[in-house]
Amino acid sequence: MGIIEHWIYFSCDVLKWEAFDPNRDQLMQLPKISSNTCFMLSEKESLTVGTELLVFGREIAGHVIYKYSILINSWLKGMKMNTSRCLFGSASLGEIAILAGGCDQHGNILSSSELYNSNTSIWEVLPDMNTPRKMCSAVFMDGNFYVLGGVGIDKTKQLTCGEQFDLKTRKWTTISNMWPSRNGGDGENSVSGEAPPLISVVNNVLFAVDYAQQVVKRYVKDINSWVTIGSLPDRVTSLNGWGMTIRSCGDKLVVIGGPSLHGGRLTEVNAWVVDEDAPQWNLLAIIQSGSFVYNCAVMGCCDCF
Repeated sequence: MGIIEHWIYFSCDVLKWEAFDPNRDQLMQLPKISSNTCFMLSEKESLTVGTELLVFGREIAGHVIYKYSILINSWLKGMKMNTSRCLFGSASLGEIAILAGGCDQHGNILSSSELYNSNTSIWEVLPDMNTPRKMCSAVFMDGNFYVLGGVGIDKTKQLTCGEQFDLKTRKWTTISNMWPSRNGGDGENSVSGEAPPLISVVNNVLFAVDYAQQVVKRYVKDINSWVTIGSLPDRVTSLNGWGMTIRSCGDKLVVIGGPSLHGGRLTEVNAWVVDEDAPQWNLLAIIQSGSFVYNCAVMGCCDCF
């Protein structure tokens, strides 16, 4: 039938993952990951690619990847990357995903990147970025991979440049001032415990959240600039950007987060069907899973019968 269905996978508890079907308003708990306490308490990143949910973390012996498959509803240990890393930028396009930057187990900030193919479970080494960076964010837009922001090797300033990786030429191009302004601040971006850029792409349009001003911005490609288009949902809060997330879900921009950091254990899922007007948020669900989103990824699978 070729119908694409999007599921939102999220973790508001270090011990469990859940999946939310926004079309049927259904919530499903995933099986628990059979890992040790070190992994559960470590810094983790997540990524969906094909029919897999990848969760990156650390065990006593080093970095590790756990892979959840919707086909068998279970977790497996995934194949290790060529360069183990954390705090990287990542994004997926169908059955492939690219990871870029981050830092290794010794804390060295990386410029390397890799491509993962979920059909083969193989990691392919890609050319290095022009600028090493960690705590960056990444998206696919117009068929190419973009990395924005992050912390450079001096570890004192947030980077304002972005980089584009062309899948056809396999080359990186630096885009100056693609992420020019710190949330609510002016001038140089200082490292102050802020989350990586909160960005997402819907219909090849790039959006970002300025959590300090509680607004959503749209990227204007022709002039390499950002414009404010409207406000965030009223009750979604964060701690310097941590604890909330922004994701694309088909033609919708979805914001997920708790109404407060200390009161209650509720997660709100708000969505806006993207158009040319200011965001009009529709509350899709209130989930009693916790008010702090640790990890989140959206899987868009094609049901073929």
